[in-house]
Amino acid sequence: MAATGIAVRGPRSLLRQIREAMAGAGPAQGKLDMVVRTIAISMVAEVCSIYLRRASGDLELFATEGLAPEAVHVTRLKPGEGLVGETMRIGRPLNLSDAPNHPAFAYRPETGEDPYHAFMAVPLLRGGRAIGVLVVQNRTERTYGDEEVEDLQIIAMVLAEMVSSSELLGMDELKDVEIAPHKPERLKGARFAEGLAYGVAVLHEQPVAPEQLLSEDSAAEEIRLKTAVTALQSQIDEMLEGQGGLVGASYEVLDTYRLFAHDRGWNRGLEEAVRSGLTAEAAVERVRSEHRARLGQARDPYLRERLHDLEDLNDRLLRHLSGDVHAVRQLPDDAILIARNLGPADLLEYDRTKLKGILLEEGSAASHAGIVARALDIPCVGRLAGLRDRVSEGDPVVVDAETAEAWLRPRPDVVKALRARMEVRAQRKAEFARLRDTPAFTKDGAKVTLLMNAGLAVDLDILGETGAEGIGLFRTEFQFMVAEEMPRLEAQTALYEKVLEAANGMPVTFRTLDLGGDKLLPYMEMEREDNPALGWRAIRMGLDRPALLRMQIRALIKAAHGRALRIMFPLVANVDEFRAARAYVDQEVAWALKRGRPAPARLDVGAMIEAPSLLWHLDALLPMTDFVSVGTNDLMQYLFAADRGNPRMADRYDPLSPAALRALKTIQQACEDTGTPVSVCGEMAGRPLEAFALVALGFDRLSMPPAGIGPVKQMVLSCDREAARRNVEALLKTSAGSLRGEIETLARKLYVAV
Repeated sequence: MAATGIAVRGPRSLLRQIREAMAGAGPAQGKLDMVVRTIAISMVAEVCSIYLRRASGDLELFATEGLAPEAVHVTRLKPGEGLVGETMRIGRPLNLSDAPNHPAFAYRPETGEDPYHAFMAVPLLRGGRAIGVLVVQNRTERTYGDEEVEDLQIIAMVLAEMVSSSELLGMDELKDVEIAPHKPERLKGARFAEGLAYGVAVLHEQPVAPEQLLSEDSAAEEIRLKTAVTALQSQIDEMLEGQGGLVGASYEVLDTYRLFAHDRGWNRGLEEAVRSGLTAEAAVERVRSEHRARLGQARDPYLRERLHDLEDLNDRLLRHLSGDVHAVRQLPDDAILIARNLGPADLLEYDRTKLKGILLEEGSAASHAGIVARALDIPCVGRLAGLRDRVSEGDPVVVDAETAEAWLRPRPDVVKALRARMEVRAQRKAEFARLRDTPAFTKDGAKVTLLMNAGLAVDLDILGETGAEGIGLFRTEFQFMVAEEMPRLEAQTALYEKVLEAANGMPVTFRTLDLGGDKLLPYMEMEREDNPALGWRAIRMGLDRPALLRMQIRALIKAAHGRALRIMFPLVANVDEFRAARAYVDQEVAWALKRGRPAPARLDVGAMIEAPSLLWHLDALLPMTDFVSVGTNDLMQYLFAADRGNPRMADRYDPLSPAALRALKTIQQACEDTGTPVSVCGEMAGRPLEAFALVALGFDRLSMPPAGIGPVKQMVLSCDREAARRNVEALLKTSAGSLRGEIETLARKLYVAV
């Protein structure tokens, strides 16, 4: 009997029969037997078989129509074994006209499949993860048509969700089937934001519920789909025309989005899925699962990056289908957010009072997600390989951002130990709170000014709670990165006014736009750069786009309303750049005075020292500045030629090394000799041990994330600065590659709280 495809085009009728079979009474085995029989008849196939993955990873024959019945629950294939295992491995259909001659063919005599040549297998995908394989076979040597492959994929998607339904999984026959990971697992990653958390997993890419898979009115679903796709296409077209903004994406990525959104194959696949009987949401989920399974195995970094584009596109289309593009998702009280990666605005869309922790598959501590997580004091661990496929919505999860680990479905003893550690942290946090109003003096009487890094509106709400003496670094670019379009003069002025009001007379240092590199705006056309960290960014962009820089300076002067104002330029690499930038400040002050507007009562203009080139030209730079600030994040990456956003390089070089500490000492000494105020505003300043080294080097102004102020103040209060200075300077003369161990031993010897 030759396979001629489904008798009536489209699997809609077949899907109904499968749904009825799965919903009926009786054992799970009987239901699966009915399903394979129904598919075989409808597709005029002589064989139809379902293989499901056991917890061991083996694929087991669970039901068949056409193969030997006694092979059910007997035939098992190792991961990657045979044509079924190969389908599971590649995550996409395998369509062969002569299966026995394929290199991956594995003969199993107990199945009696000798006479069958035509072979088509499609993976049962759930959330991009293959949980089994659906196979049809025929004796005749033929290749199944594209429509048949498409139909079987749709059937497989619905079957995957039905097989994994709670009712079916409760049956004894399927208790060992690994529909979703269920064993306790520990994943090692990288710490992005310190802390501990325990809660339930919430997937950033929310899956479509099984009850929303099948539609009763295909025509209506097709209209819904076309309306949503058209709206999505228009939105992306407007973004490229500069009328709207897409957070965290470059112009090039937006152009890729447009290509995907207008792609005929993508649209046709969605339409065919809807016409077959799926809802529009289910059609999107099917496309998502296929792309995730296919591209998720790609070794090419570019192809893997395209997966992010497709994920975002599918998520946006689902939001259009929901009728609310800006829908805010409700969270449980103890939510742990699970995602592959997050843009700068993604975290701000969640209720931070319920968001207890974040786990990411990718990213870096210097990424937007890491910076925002630290600002919100939410524990975050990233670079957890395979995370998304190892966790399901609602799983209990531990975020251990002290050891940079994630515990999925943890054992009770792990949870008990974590709760004990969380209690200790809570006690320490209460102790830090008691120190809030205590001035930060060392034991030998040296004053250390502790400032806060900020950039979000939420930072202003907690300024008074931290005990910070001001804002040492306000990152102005976040306003641009989370906006729908380029913030105008009025919007910028309003934000800066709000910051100054919240500071209530305390100093605030505004850093001008630090865009470029990994901080790209969709409404600014950017050329692709081979090495963006060394490319067109920060002050370089500002000097090449003087209208952008001058508008920001004008907004800052206007917001000051005659009060003191501190402006700092990022990534100054030579004195001419600072001279040119400062000239724009002078021009804007003159512009304001000419129009009868007040100039700042005191105007301090400074530079960030992040480029090593300035280490040998401080004698020229410092006399031009009113202050300088050391940005250790970039200074260290440039000093060691190590991209801090690269997982392989981020922790390769230690800032507590002789080379790094000598560079910092050079800056501190030059500033001391010239009387130039200097602060440190990189991540080093917010970690007690690194802050101890900075204090020992002579730095007395440190700016850090809010969560770092309490621990660093406790360190300062227990520190004898002069003793620390003598010992650390002696260590700088050693030949060791890192001094972390020696400095930690020294700190503990001096009874310093690190």
